[in-house]
Amino acid sequence: MIDKALYGSKKYWAWVLFLILFLAVCFHFYLIQFSEGLKITGMSRNVSWGLYIAQFTYLVGVAASAVMLVIPYYLHHYKAFSRMIILGEFMAIAAVLMCMLFIFVDLGQPIRVLNVLLYPQLHSVMFWDMTVLAGYLILNLLIGWTTLEAERKSVMPPGWVKPLIYLSVVWAISIHTVTAFLYAGLPGRPFWMSAIMAARFLASAFCSGPSILLLLVFLVQKLIKYDVGEEAVNALSKIITYAMSANVFLLLLEVFTAFYSQIPDEMNSFKYLYYGIDGHDTLVPFMWTSAGLAVVSLALLIPPSLRNNKKLLPVALIALVISTWIDKGMGLIVAGFIPNPFDKITEYLPTFPEIMITLGVYTIGIFVLTILWKVAISVKESTV
Repeated sequence: MIDKALYGSKKYWAWVLFLILFLAVCFHFYLIQFSEGLKITGMSRNVSWGLYIAQFTYLVGVAASAVMLVIPYYLHHYKAFSRMIILGEFMAIAAVLMCMLFIFVDLGQPIRVLNVLLYPQLHSVMFWDMTVLAGYLILNLLIGWTTLEAERKSVMPPGWVKPLIYLSVVWAISIHTVTAFLYAGLPGRPFWMSAIMAARFLASAFCSGPSILLLLVFLVQKLIKYDVGEEAVNALSKIITYAMSANVFLLLLEVFTAFYSQIPDEMNSFKYLYYGIDGHDTLVPFMWTSAGLAVVSLALLIPPSLRNNKKLLPVALIALVISTWIDKGMGLIVAGFIPNPFDKITEYLPTFPEIMITLGVYTIGIFVLTILWKVAISVKESTV
């Protein structure tokens, strides 16, 4: 089936060529980092995780969100998702690949990743995170490609696929739960050490991932007239609404717990994010933007009349994606380090090379997604 990616319009090949050329530019900056080390980034001893790990955290949620299509389609036989399910599974593949690449570039010296493989530590959450990510990547490749091949041949998928589908549901939840444990298990970081961290991660994943999927589907519908059906769009947008409501509710629980308890270590990170501390307020405008966009997205999603409006729905989804990207990305990661255990504040902003390397990883993910969706849509169109 991969041969279907070798045939396309001039616009398709122009897009592929653009991605390759832009990736070459971004790879130049990675070579600089490979040569000079992480000193070219905005990270420091006090803020040792930054833009790379923020993207990793967000994209794990995007990958896990495929379960929002898998459960209704495979477990409840909701056939309205039939033209969208393969797109969600293939988006999960691209997202997991980007997650792994962001860890790769964050290590500085990529040879260090071998330490996790050569000297595995069963008590290390990082080891388990890498294990579940690799497993989820393989599961989506096997399930997605096998079911698509069966559809192309107009036959039923082989019987061994069904147990893998059930396993993928549990696995999807596990990848983001284990990622949450990376943060929640660090006693020196009060901002992350929360029992509901995993629940927050899953809630944000189940609204942001499907939102990105729907936005990409709308784009594809405009470009090549591939229609997934109005019922599927309405159903997924309803799921997004519930998940975003839960995400905001869980965030407010964290804020209430921190400020009602009046424990300084619990409050300081929130103060830094939304008000600043002693003039250190780099992230304040971004966090209030995130909060404002969250309100806008819910205001447009909760009333059915607005949610089902095809002109307003993309606006709501864009607001939601930007809001969660800020909150779950830079907000979550950077605030965990500020202030540090000695109450010292070292602010962080990504450098230009850091941004270009990040864009390079996204370019690889978009390239993979383009190829996979080209194959999937070609097969779907040929079987209509």
